[in-house]
Amino acid sequence: MSTVVHISPVPALKPEEICAETSVSLFQESGPTVVLGECHDSGGLPIPITPSASNVFGPRGACLLAPHGPLWVADTGHHRLLGWKHIPTEDHAPADWILGQLHFGAEGRNAKTSPGPHTLNVPTGIVPYKDGLAVADAWNNRVLLWKTVPQDSHTPADVVLGQNDMISIDANRGSAVPSAVTLHWPYGVWSEGESLMVADSGNRRVLIWHTFPTCHGQPADLVLGQQTFTCRNENAGGEPNAMSMRWPHGITKWNGNLCVTDAGNNRIMVWNGMPMHHGADCQWILGQCNSRLVDHNASLYWPRAETLNMPYSITTCGSWLLTADTANSRLLGWPLSHLLTGGKAQALAGQPTFNAKGDNQWKFVKRGSLCWPYSVQACGKTIVVADSGNNRIQLWSVNPTLEI
Repeated sequence: MSTVVHISPVPALKPEEICAETSVSLFQESGPTVVLGECHDSGGLPIPITPSASNVFGPRGACLLAPHGPLWVADTGHHRLLGWKHIPTEDHAPADWILGQLHFGAEGRNAKTSPGPHTLNVPTGIVPYKDGLAVADAWNNRVLLWKTVPQDSHTPADVVLGQNDMISIDANRGSAVPSAVTLHWPYGVWSEGESLMVADSGNRRVLIWHTFPTCHGQPADLVLGQQTFTCRNENAGGEPNAMSMRWPHGITKWNGNLCVTDAGNNRIMVWNGMPMHHGADCQWILGQCNSRLVDHNASLYWPRAETLNMPYSITTCGSWLLTADTANSRLLGWPLSHLLTGGKAQALAGQPTFNAKGDNQWKFVKRGSLCWPYSVQACGKTIVVADSGNNRIQLWSVNPTLEI
C-alpha cells in the first residue's frame, strides 16, 4: 500500500504569490518623527560607529518616561545608558546624560574596570519603576534599580537584584542551581505599581516581586516558566506546554492580562489576569495555534499575520498589544478582540504585507525601514523602537485611524 505525503507549497512561493492578508499601518505613513543614532552614508551603506553622545550600537531597549520626556536608551553594544532630558525633536540629537561609561567617547564592558553601581555589561531591558528606573544588566547577571530617575550623568544605582552586592556578577551567584535570589542573563524587565517582573532568560523563567525591593539580592515572590525556583531546564525539562518557556524576554500587561514574549518558542504567552502560583499555565498563545508548537513562522518560510519569529519585545498602546517580531524585521499589533490562541494580528509596520519579511525589506536602509527591531515601547501616542540592526532609535506617531 502506497503512502500519500502532503507537502505544503507555501514555502516555495514568493510573498506576492500568497493571498495577501489586509493590514492596518501601525504608524503614520509620513515615517518616524525623529531618528537617533543612525550611522549610514547618503547611499544607505553603514559607516563605522564611534562612541559619542549621538551614536548608538545595537540598542536593545528604550524607554520614554512621559510624553515630553525624559527618554532613556539602553545602548547595548557600548555598554551604557543614554538619557535625553526632553523628548528629542531633531534627528541625531545628542544625549544629555550617560550612565555606565566615564564619558561619551568611551566604551567597553563595565567601563573596562571592576563591576560596580556605575557599570554595565550588555544592558537590555529598561523601564520606569515607581519614581525611578529598572535596568536589566544582562551579562552582569543582575537588575539595577534607581529609586529616582537619574537627572545627571554617572548616577549610581541604589539596589541590585540577582547579586548580594554591587561588585558580584556571576550567573546564579556561581551555582549550577538557581534560586529566588539569583539571575542568569536577565534580558527583560517590566513594572506596574509596586510589582517588578524580570525575564530571567538564561534560567528560562520569569520572576515576580510583588513589592518594591529595598535591599540587595531580595528574593522574588513568584516564578513562571518553572515549577520551582530551583529549576532552569529549557521548557521545564519536558515538551513545550502552556507553562514552559525557552527564551522569555519581553513582559507587559494587556487589559489586566500578563503577557510574555517567549522568543525561543516563537510565541507570546498570555495569562488571564495575574498568575497567583508558581508555574501557572497561560490561557492564550499568540504566534502558534497551540501550546505544543514552537517553530518560527509555524514551520513555513514566509510569515503570516498569526506567526512569529523570535519576538523579543512587547508593549501596549491603548487597547492594542504590540510586539517586535524581531527576526521577521517587523512590528505587529493585535486589538483586544483578537485575544485568542492563534489569533491574527491586524496592524503591521516594517513590511508591506503580513507575508513579507527581510531586513530593511531586503533593500538598503531607509528612514522608516526596520532591521531586527529589538524593543518597542508606547508612551501616549508615541512609539519608541530600538531598531537594533540599523543601530538607531526611531520615534513614531501612532496611526490616528487606529482605535486605541
